[in-house]
Amino acid sequence: MNADTRMCGLSPDSQYVELAVEIFSMLADATRVGIILALRDGELSVNQLADALDKPPAAVSQHLAKLRLARIVATRHEGNRVFYRLANEHARQLVADAIFQAEHALETDPSHHRVEHPSSATGRTITNA
Repeated sequence: MNADTRMCGLSPDSQYVELAVEIFSMLADATRVGIILALRDGELSVNQLADALDKPPAAVSQHLAKLRLARIVATRHEGNRVFYRLANEHARQLVADAIFQAEHALETDPSHHRVEHPSSATGRTITNA
């Protein structure tokens, strides 16, 4: 393992391992994964998220509070309305990668290998064949 990998926390004995487990635990809920997917293109209010997820606003609000405490989502206030957005691109990528892994469990040739999608590292579009 090179020094750069060790410095950024990707070694098995990293101080970030326990925090990573907490993040996985936070994302081990279908509603929270749905919230992250809904927020991947921009900010939404609780009511917009509730409509998108077909869930009661109170339930969505409780999940958002947990995601906010975990610093996965951030807020912006406009009058008495609160808009939520992803705090950074990592939660979006983590959920996308988990879904890609799920596709591997169900398909021998998953769709994400057959379509063009933006590379998370470069922002360029790549084609998997």
